[in-house]
Amino acid sequence: IDIAERSGARLQISHLKASGKSNWGKLDGALERLRTGDLSGRPIGADRYPYTAGCTDLDIVLPEWASHGGREVVLARLRNPETRKKIRTELMDHPPGRWDNVMIGSTQFDGFKGKRLTEVAESLDMDEVDALLHLIDSDDLKTGGLFFGMSEKNMWRVLAEPYVSLGSDGSLRAPWGPLSHDHPHPRAYGSHTKFLRAALDGQTVPLAGAIHKMTALPAKQFGLKKRGLLKEGYFADIAIFNPDDLKENTTYANPHQLSDGMRHVIVNGFHILKDGKHTENRGGKFLDHP
Repeated sequence: IDIAERSGARLQISHLKASGKSNWGKLDGALERLRTGDLSGRPIGADRYPYTAGCTDLDIVLPEWASHGGREVVLARLRNPETRKKIRTELMDHPPGRWDNVMIGSTQFDGFKGKRLTEVAESLDMDEVDALLHLIDSDDLKTGGLFFGMSEKNMWRVLAEPYVSLGSDGSLRAPWGPLSHDHPHPRAYGSHTKFLRAALDGQTVPLAGAIHKMTALPAKQFGLKKRGLLKEGYFADIAIFNPDDLKENTTYANPHQLSDGMRHVIVNGFHILKDGKHTENRGGKFLDHP
């Protein structure tokens, strides 16, 4: 907020969350600061996904000094017995949280995808820290991790804030072809379905508010012209779903699953999903920021 105030820039916080139980209680102060922040009339925006686990590279847990310098330098540290021992000692003395809150994501070791680190350690007959370092080292820093460290109560509080839009934080995935070979966070498939279902079930903002957080609000926050509304002269970006059938199918253990209930999706006027089936039309395009 201070940087935005001094620079005159718009502010979009990606993503608004309190990760780690010791930080859960800090959300009140953060929300108050966001509500009262004065950016000379410029709105403050934020976004969030409806899950309590984050996802990033597994090596994020390494001590800060051990993660600098790029891939080859970090791997050299891990493969040096002396520095590896130092890293191990620091992780044993100051773990980033409970090891059973760490799940293995994308990795070359197929048998470990979707498994808790504690399960992997047992399979390898190692303790959790040695198993962690083994995965990071053996997979050349390419192993991903899912970290269960957020409060569900806080998650719904954040999503109810009027300036918070719904975003998946998920990159391109598909349940078929080369985009199906990794093990992503389920947010890539289920974020919007889960939030709509929650709205329909009275767990969060009403349905109209939930749709606003997926359409007009993010379009406004990112300056996307003629997007986000069903309005004459706007691009025809339309999603039609059956509320009775709407269901999130993706899971942490088996993420590559499409949701139920979406009947039609139209992008830039092109019918992409018709009667629940992909048409193979490609109506999307890169959006230029004004």
